[in-house]
Amino acid sequence: MQPETVAGSEAHDRGDGAGGAAAAAEAWLDARSRPPVTVIRRSRGLFDLNLPGLWAYRELLFFLIWRDIKVKYKQAAIGLLWVVLQPVMQMIVFTIVFNRLAGVKGQTGVPYPLFVFSGLLPWTLFANGLTQVTTSVVGNAGLISKVYFPRLIIPVASVVAGLVDFAVSLVVLGALMAYYHHAPDVSALAIPLFILIAIASALAAGLWLSMLNVRFRDVQYTIPFLTQALLFLSPVAYSTSIVPVHYRALLGINPMTAVVEGFRWAFIGGAPPWSHSFIASLVMVGILLVTGVLFFRRQEKTFADLI
Repeated sequence: MQPETVAGSEAHDRGDGAGGAAAAAEAWLDARSRPPVTVIRRSRGLFDLNLPGLWAYRELLFFLIWRDIKVKYKQAAIGLLWVVLQPVMQMIVFTIVFNRLAGVKGQTGVPYPLFVFSGLLPWTLFANGLTQVTTSVVGNAGLISKVYFPRLIIPVASVVAGLVDFAVSLVVLGALMAYYHHAPDVSALAIPLFILIAIASALAAGLWLSMLNVRFRDVQYTIPFLTQALLFLSPVAYSTSIVPVHYRALLGINPMTAVVEGFRWAFIGGAPPWSHSFIASLVMVGILLVTGVLFFRRQEKTFADLI
């Protein structure tokens, strides 16, 4: 028996033979059966984003997205019809007030209702995402104070959940384009890009507001006023061509300028939106998003104490 034991040990050391294979398999199974060890440490600097941690908790992200979708339509009388009614009613009001009464024109060769609706879709995605992201951290206080996970998952899940509403409204836009016999051209291939920019815009502004909302709870009550003001400051009901030249640079401060102009160009065509205000708006989105993510990661360690 002793020689067999020694032989088995030698086979294990060499990594070959039946004894080595059995020992290796046993060690592998033992490693698989042990629970993973998570080391929680403070961030090592301003640019420590912990991206591997976000990927490790991707299942939690999917769960939070699904939860937000279910909660939104739970016990709703008409369900997804609310998604359709909101932009449709706004389109009707804008058509009556701006086009019929004020004489505001949209894009040449495009019916005004179609012009407005193509701008309202990305705006609604942004506005709803901004509202959800701003209140997401405080709304998940119970989860944040009980278990560790990358807090950035919560605002990301809140804004991504709005894509379901956007997809439904997109069908309405398609029906409206068919009604007016207006087919999209090759520029429609850029639609996913501008959807991504709209999500980034909502997340960028929402991250800053969510951090403020953790410390000052009355921030969430300013969101309706803020979105209402941004709606009229964005080229949703009017074209940037009617804005005086010396004021167009100010449109670049609004991150939604690039989203609305780009999305409208992708669907109904016209002149490419690569104007100075468009580029400035993209730069503003990038600055807000990068700084928002960095400072959100910096402040997330205090969320459990403040909420």
